[in-house]
Amino acid sequence: MTTIADRLALAQSRIAQAAQKCARLPHSIRLLAVSKTKPIEDIIAAYDAGQRCFGENYVQEGVTKIEALKGTHPDIEWHFIGPLQSNKTALVAQHFDWMHTLSREKIAQRLNEQRPAHLTPLNVCIQINISDEDTKSGIDAEQMLPLAHSISQLPHLQLRGLMAIPSATNDIAQQTRELSELKQLFDTLKQHYPEVDTLSMGMSNDLDVAIECGSTMVRIGSAIFGERDYGAKETTSN
Repeated sequence: MTTIADRLALAQSRIAQAAQKCARLPHSIRLLAVSKTKPIEDIIAAYDAGQRCFGENYVQEGVTKIEALKGTHPDIEWHFIGPLQSNKTALVAQHFDWMHTLSREKIAQRLNEQRPAHLTPLNVCIQINISDEDTKSGIDAEQMLPLAHSISQLPHLQLRGLMAIPSATNDIAQQTRELSELKQLFDTLKQHYPEVDTLSMGMSNDLDVAIECGSTMVRIGSAIFGERDYGAKETTSN
């Protein structure tokens, strides 16, 4: 039976192979282990295997894990990668290191106001609705620069880049089209904000294409931790 450490090593190997195929350095792509719905013991197992960056989709679940581990594992970098309601912004601002799904100026302002002064600025990525699906969160491409400008004026936020969840498809041509469009937007953003350095795109089904298209951070969950039991998640955790 494979362990979390085994599956983590396989994910890292896949990233390295994909990077080498397109003449990129493997260490230029960060692995974000998506630990939503998974117990703290699984996070510790991945930590013991060398993983330091973890992504959570549900605010309260994530905060519970952060609080439980901050004393013993203070070097974990916590990323919030789910939809965020206005009434939960304080918890993200107070506990997380990154927020990947920023798509509204109102949320940006609340996060800025609620970020504790003793913490470093909250790293944020703008979420783009690259597949133009009504059911997906994120902004349209033309809204990117106005939102980026607003974020740049907020001292307790640090704009790091873009994030997207492309269409759930195995069509390589469609994957390439959408991910390439996001890379073009990322390049445009960098022209205006040279400090931007993060392109968060790519999951298990499109990881290779995402890396070929320039991803700097891939998000992998079940391939590391196994299938998720959503029935175990608290109904109030979103």
